[in-house]
Amino acid sequence: MFDFAGKYARVALVAAAGLMVTVFAVPASANHVAGNLEELDHGARLVIPMMSPDRGKDLFVDKGCIACHAINGVGGHDAPAMDAHRDMGLVNPFDLAAKMWNHAPGMIAAQQAAFGEQIYFTGEELADIIAFLHNHEAQHGFSEADLTAEARAKMHHDHGGAKAVDAHAKEVGHSH
Repeated sequence: MFDFAGKYARVALVAAAGLMVTVFAVPASANHVAGNLEELDHGARLVIPMMSPDRGKDLFVDKGCIACHAINGVGGHDAPAMDAHRDMGLVNPFDLAAKMWNHAPGMIAAQQAAFGEQIYFTGEELADIIAFLHNHEAQHGFSEADLTAEARAKMHHDHGGAKAVDAHAKEVGHSH
C-alpha cells in the first residue's frame, strides 16, 4: 500500500528546508541584493538584515526614541522603558514591529507634538534598533554619556505645562 501521508510529510519537510536555505542564503543587505536579483532563486525573496545593536543604540539616541523611552533609567519617561535586562528568552523581532504598528497613532501624535514631525525608519534602521532593545550586553553600559546634545534637547520637549507622563498618558496607555 502506498503511504500518502508519509510522502506529503517528506515533501513538506524538503520544501521547508528549501525555504530556509533560500531565505538565509540571500545576502543580508538589501542594497547588496538590489543589483543581484537575477542571480537569486525564484523562491522566497525575504531578506533578513544583519542586525547591529551598536548601530541600534546610536539610532535609538539620534532618531529621538530616547526622548520618550528610557534605557537603564536614562532617557524620557513619557513611554515605557525599553530595558532588555529582564530574561526575555528568544525574541521574535517582528513582535516589536507589530507592537510599534499597533501603537503608531499615539506615537506619531507624540512625535509631532514634541518634535514637530513624525520619525521615519528604514527597515535596516528598525532592525538595528530591535537588536539594541533586545541585547542585554549592548544596553548594560548605556549611560548619560551616550546622549548627544540634540538628544538631550529632544528629551526636554514641551508638554504644555503638564508633566510628561500626564501629557502623554492617553497616547502611551498608562493613564491613571
